[in-house]
This record gives sequence, structure tokens and C-alpha cells, in this order.
Amino acid sequence: MMKNLSVWILIGMILGAAIGAVLNANLNETTAHIVVSQYLSILTDLFLRAIKMIIAPLVFCGLVSGVANMQDPQAIGRMGMRSLAWFFCASVVSLLIGILACNLLNLGGQMAAHLPAATESSGIDVAPFNLKTFITNIVPQSVVDAMASNEILQIVLFALLFGVATAAAGGTVKRRILELTDAIFDIMLKLTSYVMWLAPLGVGAALCSVITTQGLGVLGIYGKLLGGYYLALAVLALLLIAVGWLILGPRILHLLRLIRDPLLIGFSTSSSEATFPRTIEQLQRFGVPRRVSGFVLPLGYSFNLDGAMLYQAFAVIFIAQAFHIEMTLAQQVGVLLVMLLTSKGMAGVPRASLVVVAASLPSLGLPVSGMLLLLGIDPFFDMGRTAINVLGNSIATASVSKWEGEAEAEATQPAVTVSGSSSARGDYLSNS
Repeated sequence: MMKNLSVWILIGMILGAAIGAVLNANLNETTAHIVVSQYLSILTDLFLRAIKMIIAPLVFCGLVSGVANMQDPQAIGRMGMRSLAWFFCASVVSLLIGILACNLLNLGGQMAAHLPAATESSGIDVAPFNLKTFITNIVPQSVVDAMASNEILQIVLFALLFGVATAAAGGTVKRRILELTDAIFDIMLKLTSYVMWLAPLGVGAALCSVITTQGLGVLGIYGKLLGGYYLALAVLALLLIAVGWLILGPRILHLLRLIRDPLLIGFSTSSSEATFPRTIEQLQRFGVPRRVSGFVLPLGYSFNLDGAMLYQAFAVIFIAQAFHIEMTLAQQVGVLLVMLLTSKGMAGVPRASLVVVAASLPSLGLPVSGMLLLLGIDPFFDMGRTAINVLGNSIATASVSKWEGEAEAEATQPAVTVSGSSSARGDYLSNS
């Protein structure tokens, strides 16, 4: 089954959507829709919980093993700077695409008939962004609590420090720790393959649950909005692939084939966490060293959510258009800056994109009730943004891995004479 997992997931998605449409059409009461949807979601919840139990040991063991084995102490800082530079550039581009797409399509101006009262509550609990809280929460009070809660940033920090300490200890201690972490990492990958057997059922039930309650009719009502949003996502995806081609060359096509499963899982479950173990496994098959994937990918799940960034900008401009609030170029640049800041403080928050938008609207002078225009179809937004998050993080990790390989090759090249330096450098570039 694992060899044809993508096919089985697609079958699960199609069957789930079809069954959901039938249930929605034949269940007359809204309460019945909700009850049936809740029971359907049991399979999805089991799948997601099984995935989440793997994440903490996978991140910890992979990163400890990679850091402890690093020959170059500067490699951690170099990887960190390259990753953050990628994340920043990708976030800015994603936000710009979201803003431009909504401005060009002017979708919000067509929603006058569906506007809620400006004073109506959105029903989303938000708290203002607090930089102090965000920074202090990076350091875990208890590593056990961090792992139990799947606090990725806290796990990454502890694993980095533990890996550095393991390398410093050296000798028998280092060897024993590495044997243990390597063994646990391999076991977690094996466990991932077992959990993936649930993927077709989990993704099918997820789609079935959404369509049972929402119905396919909601797609007709908001068809233009969803179409414009997915068009913007397609532009972002093509741009990410183009950048990946510039860095990885034709191998980007092999990477795209390998990450089909995580993309489908992310799209159908709307959970980035659900894709993490399978993404790490596929990146390893692509040739990304464990120390790179174990470092860059967890950071990406907190700082490089490209699809979510596009959605946040798209949603804010859409709400402004719906309420006929003109936003100047300076105000739209302000949207970009606000989203860059607040989105980083919401890592790990359930339905974080909705929370970020709702928290940002008052500071931008927009009614929070505008979120009511989007809540009904948010599951369909969430599918797309999660899939793009997976794509962006996969390409980012593979690209950083390529740069790291080139840096290490340059560092280990033997010295050459002046007369031969040009030729040697040319041979290296052609081989890389």
C-alpha cells in the first residue's frame, strides 16, 4: 500500500467528498449534520493524534544526532541565518501576492449583500501580540511539557543545546547518546510508515465531515472568492517551484514527486503537523541530511507558512473591500508589516491564520465582524494554505541543504596553485 499511498489518499478524498455530499443532501436538520460530522471526524482525529505522537521524538532525535555530528561549529549559525533569510523573503513575497491578487480581482466589492453588522462579534478569541511573551515562550520551563504539547520551537532549542553538550562531552558518552538517538529516529520513521496506513481513512473522513456540514453549495456562493484565492496560491506555488529550479535544477521535479503524499495529506486534513513525519522521511530520500532537515523543517513550521501568509493578506484586503474602506498604498504596506510581526507570535495556535487576521483587524481600522464573511468557507481556505505551507517548507529545506553541501565542499577543498585555481573552481561548480 505504501508504494501507492498517493493513489489511496486521492481515492479517500473522492469517496469522502461524495459521501459527504450525499449525507448533506439527505440529512434535513442542521443538528443531524453536526452530529454525523462529529462522528465522521473520529477517524481524522485518530490519524492526527497518531501523527502528533511521533513529532516530538522525531524532531528531538534528528536534531541532536545532526548537531552532535557536525564537524564545523559554525554550521548551525550558517544554517540558521540562511533559513531565516529564506523565511523572511518568502513571507514578504507571499504577503505581496495576497495583497496584489485581492486588489486586482476586487472580490470584496461583490459581497455587499452578505455583509454582517460592523459591531457583530466574530466569535474568535484573540489576544494582542506580546513580543515579551513570544520570546520567553521559546525557552521551555519543562522539556517534558514542551514535548507533550508539541511546542516545536521549544523542542528545537532544547535539542540544539543537548546536541552541542553531547558533542562537547565526546568519547563514550557521545557515542552512546548518538547510538540511542539514531536508533529512536529510525524507529520513528518506521512508525510513520505504519501510521500512514490510516491516511486514506483520515483524509477521507476529514473531507466528508466538512462537506456534510457545509455542503457543496457553499462553493457556489463563494465560488469567485475561492477561485481567486486558489489562483493566487497557484501563482505562489509556481514562484516557489521556479526558485527551487534555480537552486536545485531539474531535481526539483524529483522533490515534487516525493512530497506528493505530504501535500495531499496537508490539503485534506488542513494540518501542517500531520505532514511533518512523512515530509522528513521524503526529504531524507531526496538526499537532505538528517541534521539539515531536523533543523530547518521544524523552524519552517513556525516561521515559514507561505500559504498562511498569503491568506492573511488576502483576507484583510478582502474585508476592507467588502466594507468599502479604501486603503492607501501606505496602509497596505502597513498590513504587510503587521502580518510579518503578528504571524510569528501565533505559531502553534489552533486555526492560527484566523486568529492572526482577527487580532490584526482592529489595529488596521477594520471591523472584526468581517471575519464572519470567511468563517463559513475557512475549511476550504485552510486546505490550500496548508498544502502551500508544505511545499514552501520542503523547497526551503532542500535549498538550504544544497547551500550547506556547497559550503562544506568549499571548506574541505584542498588548496590549489594560482595557475590551477580557475580550473579547479570550474570543475567544482560543474559537479555541484
